[in-house]
Amino acid sequence: MSSALLVIDFQAGLVGTDPFPGDIAEVTRRINALTSQARQAGMPVVFIQHENERELRHGSAAWQVADDLHIEPGDLRIGKRTPDAFLDTALPTVLAERGVKHVVVCGYATEFCVDTTVRRAAANGYAVTIAADAHTTHDKPHADAARIREHHNATLSNIRSFGPKIAAVRTDAIDFSALAPA
Repeated sequence: MSSALLVIDFQAGLVGTDPFPGDIAEVTRRINALTSQARQAGMPVVFIQHENERELRHGSAAWQVADDLHIEPGDLRIGKRTPDAFLDTALPTVLAERGVKHVVVCGYATEFCVDTTVRRAAANGYAVTIAADAHTTHDKPHADAARIREHHNATLSNIRSFGPKIAAVRTDAIDFSALAPA
């Protein structure tokens, strides 16, 4: 099965401002580990970047991928304007052209764009692995980032109605070489 890594909205204007999202240094380290492993296995690494006409204008400093992430020339970038990385974007075409049947998802924000993209990927027939410790959000009045991440990992991995499996797996247990086509 061919896989791809989707890094959702890990952008300077979203994760690089005070207050910082929960566990940001560790999440950044884990995303870098995932991108490195995916590249070594020959899997596409796709950086999804949210854009709008206000604070995340295409090309602006806030729109850029966070400085601490390692980006390589062969990595792909796809812009989006909604929480759904598949809606009105090039993502479905990019994945189809590469024969991708499975996506690994990480990034920002757990309860918005990560959640929506995971659900849409499963609804579109992709098997989905959520990098359970490589997505984050900002603390909210009702729960801190860690509890929000924990809730979404449990909720999403228990959805069966889409058909394809959604699994929440810690970064150190994700093995892209095992996901490479034979």
